[in-house]
Amino acid sequence: MLYPVFLMKALCFALFACAFNLMLGFGGLLSFGHAAFFGGAAYITAHVAKVWGLEPLLSILLGTGAAAVLGLVIGWLAIRRQGIYFAMITLALAQMVYFFALQSPFTGGEDGIQAVPRGHLLGLIDLNQPLNMYYFVLAVFLAGFALIFRVVHSPFGQALRAVRDNEPRAVSLGYRAERLKLIAFVLSAALAGMAGGTKSLVFQLASLTDVNWHMSGEVVLMTLIGGVGTLLGPVVGAFAMVMLQNYLAEFGSWVTIVQGIIFVACVLLFRRGIVGEIQARFGPPAR
Repeated sequence: MLYPVFLMKALCFALFACAFNLMLGFGGLLSFGHAAFFGGAAYITAHVAKVWGLEPLLSILLGTGAAAVLGLVIGWLAIRRQGIYFAMITLALAQMVYFFALQSPFTGGEDGIQAVPRGHLLGLIDLNQPLNMYYFVLAVFLAGFALIFRVVHSPFGQALRAVRDNEPRAVSLGYRAERLKLIAFVLSAALAGMAGGTKSLVFQLASLTDVNWHMSGEVVLMTLIGGVGTLLGPVVGAFAMVMLQNYLAEFGSWVTIVQGIIFVACVLLFRRGIVGEIQARFGPPAR
């Protein structure tokens, strides 16, 4: 019923937004540099798939691991600050990743890594077939979403919410706030990397767009439109944004203006986001 590439792109960005929401909605950490993990993993996945000839699942896992390591480094430096200072540190470090991608030989500079082979999943399933690739992307998204669901509803997730709501009180009860936030940051970075690596195989391309600060802004917008702190909100927001970009592409640069208008309307009319407002009016309030 729908174009497979559109659905695959939407699923990749939905996983990216869910990963970001794990940190913002449940950890209270606003990052402006999440494109570093998304794009960094895209480059690693594309490189090992094209140059090393690894199969797609292993390529994505290597990209995810690289994003987790990068998240550990950036998180260790950033979580010592809070609020706008935390956001600015993540943005600055993400820009360093962007300039590394621009100058490094293996990334292809402004051309990026093109013609990335999709390969055969486990040596058996040809991912060059659109339907096979779609089901693979769907499986990756569901695995990532299930992990986020489990983390949110685990004792760790409850402790993370406690730190988000009242950090001094959580510390007084014996929780190590910095460790909890760092773990959440690394998990979020790894899942964002999984989304970026999958996206590089879908479009057979890893480019500077993936690590640009605009990408970090888009994932913030997706999460806010769908509903911060809800499990399904980022999914709805990602599908809405991808749909707008897809159907308004003929308007060129006006797409960003339309996105801005929608963002302002959502902030004024739907303070909790689409899913958050639905839960507030027709179901239990978002936690």
